[in-house]
Amino acid sequence: MFKTLPAEFKPAQAGFHFPAEWHHHKATWLSWIHKEASWPGKIDTVYPVYSRFIEILSRNELVCINVADKAMEDFARNWCEKMGANMNQVQFFHHPTNDAWCRDHGPAFLINPIEKTKMIVDWGYNAWGNKYPPFDLDDDIPTRIAEQLALPVCFPGIVMEGGSVEFNGKGTLISSTACLLNENRNPHLNQEQIEWYLRDYYGANHIIWLGDGIVGDDTDGHIDDITRFVNEDTVVTVVEENRNDENYAPLQENVKLLQQARLENGKQLNIIELPMPSPVIYEDQQLPASYANFYIANKAVIVPVFEDKQDEKALRILAEAFPGRQVIGLNSLDLIWGLGAFHCLSQQEPEV
Repeated sequence: MFKTLPAEFKPAQAGFHFPAEWHHHKATWLSWIHKEASWPGKIDTVYPVYSRFIEILSRNELVCINVADKAMEDFARNWCEKMGANMNQVQFFHHPTNDAWCRDHGPAFLINPIEKTKMIVDWGYNAWGNKYPPFDLDDDIPTRIAEQLALPVCFPGIVMEGGSVEFNGKGTLISSTACLLNENRNPHLNQEQIEWYLRDYYGANHIIWLGDGIVGDDTDGHIDDITRFVNEDTVVTVVEENRNDENYAPLQENVKLLQQARLENGKQLNIIELPMPSPVIYEDQQLPASYANFYIANKAVIVPVFEDKQDEKALRILAEAFPGRQVIGLNSLDLIWGLGAFHCLSQQEPEV
């Protein structure tokens, strides 16, 4: 039943937690791409790969798509049908958005596995430090979805983006100081205070902090471009082989931090290194191209690739890391002009 939970409600104390991405999905939520300013001069070129993403998802799970109105729904439906999506598995919701980055503005779904219940956390959203106003429609999305699904919702009252946090489902959360401690998010909070929120509202009892993100990332260092859990004790983390590249030093430092880190059970992480593609430059701007921005669907892992010599190596590494899923690379050279890829565009709704 939809209800706004009281300010003193702490999900973790009530037995809720944010599950790992490989936990079986009821659905994947998306916000249909429509903001031309996010893909200046290229938005028409991203609809094919975006719709192919939806087609792959629709094979094995429900795809819920936020659209502004009937006209946008018809446009989106046409693209999905053209790409062969299973339209019995695609649903549209008239929830207007400012942009398409549902990982960050979408709902954080929490589950209570004992009581078999689900809820939504509606974090504040300010478009990565007020970089891209307006963002009021995006900020409303979690509560609109909670109303639609008749789920309880709570409001921590601070800014938090889904792309800034990574979970193993057993209590460990990985994030970056570059993002969560950036003064453009929650300047009134220090690291310890932010950890309270991560524990109380995500159900994470153990937090690993990395440092800087990759060049070109306008989110100030989102973890989903750097390091991702592939199972409860293993991560893939991107590394740059070229010592002269600007990404080399910060990514090596992140590897060292992972090597020093421990999981919630005291064990060391298994660390798999994932290459970075050659720099992707468009109009003199280096774009945040990273193989780490993959999305774990029910039976597939959808990976951005960049017509690069490292594509095959990255796909091979991820195929070995996800033996039970089909690893599918989709050309994202145009998509990455929007400064994000498949993980940034999607938010999973877990089964209870």
